[in-house]
Amino acid sequence: MVDLYPPTGPYDSGFLDTGDGNRIYYEQCGNPKGKPALNVHGGPGAGAMQRPTRAWDPERYRIIRFDQRNCGRSTPHASDPAADMALNTTQHLIDDMERLREHLGIEKWLLNGGSWGSTLVIAYAQQHPGRVSEMVVPAVTTATRAEIDWLYRGAGRFYPEAWDRFRDGVPEDERDGDLLAAYARLMENSDRAVREKAAADWLAWEDAVISGEPNGTPGMYSDRDVDAQIAFVRICAHFFSNGAWLEEDQLLRDAHKLAGIPAVLVHGRRDMGCPVQTVWELAKAWPDARLHIIEDSGHAGSDALGETVRAAIEEFKDR
Repeated sequence: MVDLYPPTGPYDSGFLDTGDGNRIYYEQCGNPKGKPALNVHGGPGAGAMQRPTRAWDPERYRIIRFDQRNCGRSTPHASDPAADMALNTTQHLIDDMERLREHLGIEKWLLNGGSWGSTLVIAYAQQHPGRVSEMVVPAVTTATRAEIDWLYRGAGRFYPEAWDRFRDGVPEDERDGDLLAAYARLMENSDRAVREKAAADWLAWEDAVISGEPNGTPGMYSDRDVDAQIAFVRICAHFFSNGAWLEEDQLLRDAHKLAGIPAVLVHGRRDMGCPVQTVWELAKAWPDARLHIIEDSGHAGSDALGETVRAAIEEFKDR
């Protein structure tokens, strides 16, 4: 077992001006002269972890984390209807990461991101492979339309009553069409009450999907303040109704671009939201990646999954 390190808070924080009205919050923890490692949060729209980091050796790592556009402490916040979602796409986020790397004077960094964060770090690494030293990627998804359709429709086979409530959260004449696009429209409604209800309905479905996992806990997605709920769902609906602006199977098709980047992929066998088939196919196409499938884990993780991730972080700190 890899022991957790003492809690480490940020030694530096700031805002990165993107030049288009967005300001990206970032912070750095650990050793300013240590090995750079970028933590990329999920969602999209969840915001970076705000509690002190404990998985990373603060003597050996320089840990950078940031809030992606329109969520967390970045501005403008997606709970504000004036925030322009047209300026928030996968390519914008990749460009923000590269801009942050340059701003901090980093030549190469280790990338760590799970769930939506896994999509984003893989997409970034395929565009900027020379800037990535290693990758530690749990809960892998490549945000294909097939994966998105499974999460927001197919998984309803297991939770039909919860999925019916999710479907019924949109206007009746849109229930047989593109649910995610319908939710995206609701999240742009000028009436805050409409946005709050749509966010609550969406998050209730997310909670249902994870509820049957070994470590799924009630309210895992909905347990956040209302502004954060609105931002999370507005951004998720915006991204997923647009297929994350990725060609279908793009990240699997371009896995050859990751050649030479050592990686550890860690995935729970019981992950209902992100079935293990995707990471299995990715690992077959990425010779430099090692895949660990954790039998007792779902999307919410487990002790064994956490230990495997931390072991990879320990392995790479001296590389």
